[in-house]
Amino acid sequence: MHFKLILACVEDQATQAVLDAARKAGATGSTIIGQARGEGLEKTRTFFGLALEAQRDVILLLVEEHLSRHILETIAEVAGFKSKPGSGIAFQVDVEDAVGIDHQVRRLSGRVEEEI
Repeated sequence: MHFKLILACVEDQATQAVLDAARKAGATGSTIIGQARGEGLEKTRTFFGLALEAQRDVILLLVEEHLSRHILETIAEVAGFKSKPGSGIAFQVDVEDAVGIDHQVRRLSGRVEEEI
């Protein structure tokens, strides 16, 4: 079984909705890094030197490769990446190897066979 790592940077108020949707789409777990910040095409606005930017969370999801694209698209839809500029970003990278996921492999085996 091969895995992909999905990294999603989302506004903190969207985090729970993204996690719920990712789980429904096939993700079996996640790690959340809170209080991240970022910058896109446009510089963030300031008010008397204070940045006016939404707080972000970074969500890491280790997912089976056959489910990864569907999960990635689900995250983009729920977080509103296409409809609201600056709402976040998500991408996936190949994972060469992983340990500590035996319980997830057993749970995913049946679902992945259905997808293939």
